[in-house]
Amino acid sequence: MRDLLDHGYEVAATDIAVPPRDYSVMRADLTDYGQAVEALLGADAVVHMANIPAPGIHTPAVTFNANTAMNVNVFLAAAQLGLSRVVWASSETTLGLPFDEPPRYAPIDEEHYPVPTTTYALSKVVSETAAEQIAGWSGIPFVALRFTNIFEPDDYRILPPTWDDPYARKWNLWGYVDTRDVAASCRLALEAPVRGSVSLIVAAADTVMPRPSVDLMREVYPDVPLTREIGEFETLLAIGRAREVIGYEPRHSWRDQSLDPSP
Repeated sequence: MRDLLDHGYEVAATDIAVPPRDYSVMRADLTDYGQAVEALLGADAVVHMANIPAPGIHTPAVTFNANTAMNVNVFLAAAQLGLSRVVWASSETTLGLPFDEPPRYAPIDEEHYPVPTTTYALSKVVSETAAEQIAGWSGIPFVALRFTNIFEPDDYRILPPTWDDPYARKWNLWGYVDTRDVAASCRLALEAPVRGSVSLIVAAADTVMPRPSVDLMREVYPDVPLTREIGEFETLLAIGRAREVIGYEPRHSWRDQSLDPSP
């Protein structure tokens, strides 16, 4: 939200809980369609991030039902009210995470889809399908941002203890994204000339590891083919389409921090 305010947007925030903030928040339960409509009244566009954020927080059925209800209600409310754009949080999990079963190839791109392994991931796949159809009916552009593991700057301190074990974070091919780049991607998705419904991987430009990306793949996933040459520490969650479609360019990395490699 802060990034949008800093770039001149007028923002009306909505959440099911209203913690102390330096801005006002309307309380609304988006699993209720009527509340979704009321929350979006008067808006030009919506950046929709409201979901149970990961598997394992609630039971599988609760996660699936709540997430699909929130997403479809926001999508239908946006269509009903004639909003100009829907930007929303999908997930890297739609691509096959966690990679206990090796990916078909790397770097993973948008075509490595759909491979939902949890009801959380399935809720995002169902929602992406709904977004595609509602975008077609309404003519409203929909942009699904498939965020990888999001890090606040203070979170980078957890990385050094994992560096000696390439298996510790293999579950998403050592991917991550800085919260500041997440915020920028949402703003860019609001502004880019998009038609229909698009889904984009949003990740940092590098991995969380100080080892070359090719070496990580050779050790942990030796049988997974690499589809192209990869830069020394380049992300294995391809962000080329996000660059092309919305002009996304990650500007933040854990490598900019002074991290102590000792546990």
